[in-house]
Amino acid sequence: MAAREELIQALRARYGRAARAEKSKILNEIEKLTGFHRKHAIRLMSTDPEKKTKATRSGRRVYDEAVRDVLVILWETTDRLCGKRLKAAIPHLVESMERHGHLEMDEVVREKLLRISPATIDRVLGPTRTEGGSSKRRRRGAPNSVRRKVPVRTFADWHDPPPGFFEADFVAHCGGSMAGKFVHSFVLTDIASGWTGCVALVVREQSLVTRGLDVFSKLLPVPILGFDTDNDGAFLNQTVIDYCSDKGIEFTRSRPYRKNDQAWIEQKNGAVVRQLVGYGRLEGLAAAYALTRLFKVAHAYVNFFLPSFKLKEKKREGAKVMKRYFPPATPCDRLLANPHVNAETKDSLREQRLTLDPVKLLHELRSAQAEVADISGLAPPTSESER
Repeated sequence: MAAREELIQALRARYGRAARAEKSKILNEIEKLTGFHRKHAIRLMSTDPEKKTKATRSGRRVYDEAVRDVLVILWETTDRLCGKRLKAAIPHLVESMERHGHLEMDEVVREKLLRISPATIDRVLGPTRTEGGSSKRRRRGAPNSVRRKVPVRTFADWHDPPPGFFEADFVAHCGGSMAGKFVHSFVLTDIASGWTGCVALVVREQSLVTRGLDVFSKLLPVPILGFDTDNDGAFLNQTVIDYCSDKGIEFTRSRPYRKNDQAWIEQKNGAVVRQLVGYGRLEGLAAAYALTRLFKVAHAYVNFFLPSFKLKEKKREGAKVMKRYFPPATPCDRLLANPHVNAETKDSLREQRLTLDPVKLLHELRSAQAEVADISGLAPPTSESER
């Protein structure tokens, strides 16, 4: 390598003064002597490393330590969101934290925070981030006579519905073993807004599903217009069918073994329930009560302060799948922007958001997580970035 470098240094000056034909001869000579690719030889002959100076960016630093410190506080308050989701959360988050006395900043820092880009957020938080799975037994499905009463709805059949059409699923807190009885999370997510609600059930049972729907009807900001589930027998039964018929709820189901038909709720199972609760085993009333307290805090924290992505378009070209997303937004913001939501509901959401303190909610969330972890016998689940 030293001999090659000496050869390049000796020929570089002659190459710079040579005509086109002479340059070609020099390159042929270099190829034979060194084995370099011709394009690599051209780059070596055209660039003098001794004259190359590194560009400096002195004086161009826009986001100083003051902005970084506030950004770290906001990042921790939102349970360490990614840059794109944190960008969407900053306006409401700053307003709420200043109102409750958790933040004090001058106008310059506030203006910088409001105009900072998601990519810059990830770059500024980079150093802070650096510092900082058994087989399952198959359940019996619903009888064919019951399945025929519930129409199938696939992922492609939603066609941008108004708020009120929910996908539902169970999350089993079994700790890796399906033996015995254990607590389940009954989870609903709204297709239009991403609003997610969870109810803890002591066991997975059809009568508790209808009671859970009664709880959801009081908990959710919009009425339940549609109820889409998988083929679990606790969902597909005459009790739930009669309940939905009496309440005027459109009851549909996914195709068997096609989990992507319920992509919306499957995403929330991991991003909300598993991230908050983890994978430990929860049994009995004490565990169900602890999980209920956790979900009560998480309901406000997740739906009012944590922006999420929503798929806008999905195209396939051969083997390549291209996805486009709407800008990140909280479920509350999506409901406020939706023309199908009435003014009374929107006013109620705005009033409720003004009373919520994100820092207090996060502290209550951590306390509830610790209680659930003590019952399950596992350490509290870490945040997304820590995993």
